[in-house]
Amino acid sequence: MWRISNVYGICFIASIGGGLFGFDISSMSGVLGTQAYIRYFDNPLGYRQGGISAAMPAGSFAGSASSSFIADRFSRRTCLQIACIIWTIGAIIQAASINVGMLVAGRIIAGFSVGMASSMVPVYQSEIAPKEIRGRVVSLQQWAITWGILIQYFIQYGSSFVCGGAKNPNQCTSAFRIPWAVQIFPAVILFVLLFFCPYSPRWLASQDRWEEAKQVLADLHGNGDLNNAKVAAEYIEIEEAIRFEREQQTTPWQDLMAPKIRKRVILGIAIQAWSQLTGMNVLMYYIVYVFQGAGVTDPLLPASIQYVINVLLTLPAILFIDRIGRRPLLLAGSFFMMTFLFITGSVQAAYGQRNDDPESATTWVMVNHETQARVVIACSYLFVATFATTWGPCSWTYPAEIFPMRVRAKAVSLSTMSNWLWNCVLAFAVPPLLRSINWKMYFIFASFNGAALIHMFFTAEETKGRTLEEMDDVFSGSWWKAWKKKDASSRLDRQIAEIKGVAEHDEHVPSKATQ
Repeated sequence: MWRISNVYGICFIASIGGGLFGFDISSMSGVLGTQAYIRYFDNPLGYRQGGISAAMPAGSFAGSASSSFIADRFSRRTCLQIACIIWTIGAIIQAASINVGMLVAGRIIAGFSVGMASSMVPVYQSEIAPKEIRGRVVSLQQWAITWGILIQYFIQYGSSFVCGGAKNPNQCTSAFRIPWAVQIFPAVILFVLLFFCPYSPRWLASQDRWEEAKQVLADLHGNGDLNNAKVAAEYIEIEEAIRFEREQQTTPWQDLMAPKIRKRVILGIAIQAWSQLTGMNVLMYYIVYVFQGAGVTDPLLPASIQYVINVLLTLPAILFIDRIGRRPLLLAGSFFMMTFLFITGSVQAAYGQRNDDPESATTWVMVNHETQARVVIACSYLFVATFATTWGPCSWTYPAEIFPMRVRAKAVSLSTMSNWLWNCVLAFAVPPLLRSINWKMYFIFASFNGAALIHMFFTAEETKGRTLEEMDDVFSGSWWKAWKKKDASSRLDRQIAEIKGVAEHDEHVPSKATQ
């Protein structure tokens, strides 16, 4: 069968799995304000709505936990195809929901798929890509997430006009069934296209399928030339890394607790946790509620602007992450997101007032303060823009590249489980938080960003320009001295130069037959 050999093409196809994550994130935001959803599901508020939203990340947590076993046994590619099948089943159940219980079941099943895909897409991409563009192609996962969010939201926005519009008390259920059914199509497309993508060369090597691994490396990085110096150097590096890991005579789970690996596991888990605790998905899930609290009477259209910003501002990060590096983006992102959330909370506190309407999702609103409302909206947009250019791509790229082959799938699964655990907690907790502590919620997430800034300053090493097999060298120092500069040269570059030097020497040394 014909295989795609272009790295960008392969990683773009794999990133459609991130699009499923994006569809998940905005699968509720556009229908929350429609009368069809409010009437059919009996106006779920507080913990009830939190439970519906949290069902998806709860399933994703379980999916992340299982992904490493499937990916190590059957390959990263096969794991993604299984995720596509599960997602399709979940989407069908959601679209056919006749009550809250059925909706929750469908979201849990679809969430299981998203957990698998969100764990293995960045692993597959990082094992396919050369070090020079690894950050860029793994960041395609985040870009696909933003596209999934945007597409799903506008499908929901368009569907909200059916049967008399979102404010029609007799609006038909097509307003939410159409967008939930459309989710099936990206999974089907991904399932088919993956047949034309190669297996990960590092997974093939771990299964002792060395000839296939070398051929894939040659196709991806050497235009099919098995004797290419870069292909030879990568092959040697992978071979040495796997041989060393096997000589340790330990299980992958024991390796996870080894001193050199343990601090990376903690760092990967923390980065995924902080990516949720920034407050980004609060805005993705409940931006309608946030704008209602700012006094916006028709929040669906202005809310859509932030999804466009999320897509557009992720692109610069994709283009420059391998030039700027991961560490500066993480630090700058935490600082600016903290600032915008503190401003939002302060404005809400100073100009808001209590809302006693028991049918409202928000209990604190700003009334007749148009200028201040614009400040809240602007800060929301700036917050999203900051996340899109910093933590969005870095939170997926970084955990996928810092672990050795033997534990990579399991360690990334643990990291992603952290993401989904906090995603679930926040999806469940934010509606009651908005109703109970209202504007103080912004201060809580601002403080989380401040804590993330401190943590990343001391522990996040720079990984740009290094191969996956060099990460042991990157993290060889003290766990809290990441701010100190280290030698950034790559061992692979030296290996390539050495191989080229030997080849050039052999070309210039006359053979005995010609002497």
